[in-house]
Amino acid sequence: MNPSKPHRIPLEMDKPLASQPEPNGSGSAAAAGTDIKLPPGEPLTPGQVQDIEDKIVAALKTCFDPEIPVNIHELGLIYGVAVDPFGSVSVRMTLTSPACPAAGSLPPEVQAKVSAVPGVREAKVEVVWDPPWTQDRMSDAAKLQLGLF
Repeated sequence: MNPSKPHRIPLEMDKPLASQPEPNGSGSAAAAGTDIKLPPGEPLTPGQVQDIEDKIVAALKTCFDPEIPVNIHELGLIYGVAVDPFGSVSVRMTLTSPACPAAGSLPPEVQAKVSAVPGVREAKVEVVWDPPWTQDRMSDAAKLQLGLF
């Protein structure tokens, strides 16, 4: 694995955020007006889970650290995204430092953007500090954009 490339780390979740969809289906992807139609009680297919993961990554690429003009995915701040078969999402992320001025705003922004992805029923964001973020986690595109080559 090339540490300079952004990557998703599969997360081992102790338990799913939501073990079952809402009984009345009000939390279904169909209710959100998406092309992912999920009847109540039916899990997502692996293809639907992958589609949601791809859309989450696209949504994360619209989040920017306010002090660095690069999206948080290319910065390597996203350590993992896990989607369970019932549309619950867990995101593990970090910040550039524990004293990051965006500590109060960036995680809620990530949660809001992930929650807005069609097919997501629930989103949880966990800020972690291990391993600590370094510039080595940045993609080549981010390094080029910041003139670090």
